[in-house]
Amino acid sequence: MNKNDYSLTRRKFIRTTAIAAVAAPYVLQSCAPVTKLRHACVGVGGMMGLGDLKNFLSHPNVIITAICDVDAGMLAKAKELVPTARTYSDWREMLEKEKDNIDSVNVTVPDHNHFSISYAAIQSGKHVYCQKPMCHDVAEVRKLTEAAVQKGVKTQLGTQYASTGNDRNAVKLMKENAVGKVKHVYLCSNRPGAEQYRLEGPRPAETAEIPAELNWDVWSGPSPMRPFVPKIYHPVLWRSWLDFGTGWSGDIGCHIFDAVWKGLGLKVPKSVIAEVQQTWIDSPERRADTWPQSNHITWVFPGNEKTETDELTVEWFDGEFFPSEEIRNLYKGEYPPESAMIIGTEGALLVQHGGNFVLLPEEKFEKFKKHDFKDRNHYHLFVDDCLGGEQAESHFAQTGPMTEAILLGTVAARVPGVLLEWDAENLKFPNYPEAEKYLSRKYREGWSIGGF
Repeated sequence: MNKNDYSLTRRKFIRTTAIAAVAAPYVLQSCAPVTKLRHACVGVGGMMGLGDLKNFLSHPNVIITAICDVDAGMLAKAKELVPTARTYSDWREMLEKEKDNIDSVNVTVPDHNHFSISYAAIQSGKHVYCQKPMCHDVAEVRKLTEAAVQKGVKTQLGTQYASTGNDRNAVKLMKENAVGKVKHVYLCSNRPGAEQYRLEGPRPAETAEIPAELNWDVWSGPSPMRPFVPKIYHPVLWRSWLDFGTGWSGDIGCHIFDAVWKGLGLKVPKSVIAEVQQTWIDSPERRADTWPQSNHITWVFPGNEKTETDELTVEWFDGEFFPSEEIRNLYKGEYPPESAMIIGTEGALLVQHGGNFVLLPEEKFEKFKKHDFKDRNHYHLFVDDCLGGEQAESHFAQTGPMTEAILLGTVAARVPGVLLEWDAENLKFPNYPEAEKYLSRKYREGWSIGGF
């Protein structure tokens, strides 16, 4: 594929984003007021699908017009909640037949299908809520962000914790320099029990007949058609495979990174390097099929008015890699397994994923006045934005560049130990072009879309 087809220069991106921001109010004013959002759900089972459906269904101004899932059993269960919704097993058929009946779509499917569905919906003028990460590959994220800005649709990434009081407070504290100039950031996801989602071995040799209730062709989408194996791909373990998921950092990174990205106003990284476990490096079979089970990823970002120097180092740890004992000991309790630690010149800020933020040392900030931000419903904010309300918390122009940076970490994990210098404008690694093949994929025949 020709990178010129999807390359988006920094200048063009800023210009199109600015135009969209200015034009949006006028677009809304030129249309008749919309009081109900006609919504379609793509993916209503698995880990998140049914929950996403219920969240949209709970908004008083949403009408679920259609639901789509490759698994007939999951579709039937969702149909019980919305008996009037029309059902589909192929999202392409749904978008075609329902193009005049829907205003928005949520995409809650494995990562490898995120771009295709979201891009097709945006090109049809539909608002899109997409689960994280935004896409499987860096080039897809760039293309999708550009399309959303150019089409002027409303978007939201499924980083639901971004709308909690905890994360919103943390963003505000960073913007206010509560811990002084920032020197270093440590991110981690060492969730107990996560090992079950990280596969050790290569692709299994045994195969099985595709269940009649599963549309395996649509599930596979643009990825290579693999033989069906029960419980290895669908509905959960797909995250571990290079073809379908983005590994642990790609999956959880958007949650942990979000408040830091917004609070510190981070931009495109200058470089990235990854360390992974040696057993994965030593196994050609695993390297060809699965993501590393453990990652230590280090980005260097340009500094700004919130950082101590003209560069900021951000480190990510998962699996068998942990922040140093020195960093973990800054917090007197049990160090939260999923968190962001922001080290500043005047103290530190610990943002616990799904928990509370803590200013450190606690005795120093004992009388610190905290903001009173409340939890908000991430899905409802997207709906309200579509209906003319305030802009959603995690729109693509905001979260696209962050997702690119996170997925650069997954690229680095595939060439461990190599410092990759990043030319964002041209989507290149000037010092190591061999890694550029991991920025995009060749789509399966018949599934090409958006130049891929």
